[in-house]
Amino acid sequence: MPSQQLTSQQKAAAVIVALGADISSKIYKFLKEDELEQLTFEVARLSTLPSQEMETILEDFFKLCLTQKVITEGGIEYARNVLEKAYGTQMANNLLERITKSLRTKAFEFITKVDYKNLLAVIQNEHPQTISLILSYARADQAAAVIAELSKDKRIDVVERIANMDRTSPEVIKIVERNLELKFSSIMSMDFMEFGGVNYIANIMNHMDRANEKYIFDELSRKDASLAEEIRKKMFVFEDITILDDMSIQRFLREVDSRDLVYALKGANQEVADVIFKNMSTRSADTIRSDLEYTHNVRVSDVEEAQQRVVGVIRRLESEGELVIVKGGKDEIIE
Repeated sequence: MPSQQLTSQQKAAAVIVALGADISSKIYKFLKEDELEQLTFEVARLSTLPSQEMETILEDFFKLCLTQKVITEGGIEYARNVLEKAYGTQMANNLLERITKSLRTKAFEFITKVDYKNLLAVIQNEHPQTISLILSYARADQAAAVIAELSKDKRIDVVERIANMDRTSPEVIKIVERNLELKFSSIMSMDFMEFGGVNYIANIMNHMDRANEKYIFDELSRKDASLAEEIRKKMFVFEDITILDDMSIQRFLREVDSRDLVYALKGANQEVADVIFKNMSTRSADTIRSDLEYTHNVRVSDVEEAQQRVVGVIRRLESEGELVIVKGGKDEIIE
């Protein structure tokens, strides 16, 4: 199984195997029950990997360890300088993004395991600022689902507040948690914690259904056009497939369901269709074109859902470091 096709959980299992039983047993002591179960499952089912593949995985693991070490010792900007000198701008950005996600505070950790309907029931009558704070710690798909079911006025207010968030004190978070009568789940050692912001709300909007996405952007554009545009620039939508390089397109096409691809292309513009067909084998392209020809009376909602699933695959692969999304033309890519 080539390393580019391994999930992050499978790569973690490969690292555990490479470290050996003695060291791995010490690592296991720091894992939660569900993490232990998943990791053990992946170790048990991991097939033999070629030495070159294992070296690639271990090198990636080393880079992540180095990134976390320099962040801990000198902070984000210090880490960025060190990593840029060692690996270049793009790789440094990728490493920092992956590590800072894993270093996010565990405040409101319980939220990630809660069904969004239960979360909605608990927080929908709270003040928009409180809702925004809580959703800043939720998974992006949870936050998108909750926001989509808020009242129209509150929907825009919450999106705007999350986008404009920067930092808050641990004491404020403790007060919110106490008010919700939930167990405080982490010891916060930092004076201030980063959360929310434009990057996070863009991630939420990427999980939003098209109808709510359009409504929120229409209303937000009237209130704060520059903020709406800033969020849009951070998002990745189906039409942005045209900005991906050929290798990235070929990578996600290997994982996209063919039926989803057919439905997604039903509503795609010619430019998107061209870059997709360009990166497929002649046989695969002919098959998709034939399916498109014989697929009729497709609902717009089905097309939009298929496009969202394709985007979901692309974003997952990006988070796993399997492809790179560059928007705005500011970042350089090292071949």
